[in-house]
Amino acid sequence: MSTIGTVLTVALIIITVILASIILMQSKRSAGLGAVGGGSGADSFWSKNKANSVEGKLERYTKILGAAFMIIAFIVNLVG
Repeated sequence: MSTIGTVLTVALIIITVILASIILMQSKRSAGLGAVGGGSGADSFWSKNKANSVEGKLERYTKILGAAFMIIAFIVNLVG
């Protein structure tokens, strides 16, 4: 494996550890199947300002790191 492949593999391992720890820090959602249809449908103060909370930030970081994980894994597969 080339140097680029080694560097990307190390980055992939680091992202994996960070992503796993962020996922474990998130709170559990017990909405069940009611969340599939959108829940109650009413916009509350909490739902409008969720992005400013810690939970919203963890959710955003999970999406970003998940996308980075998939992209780097794809590149490592092409290089290796």
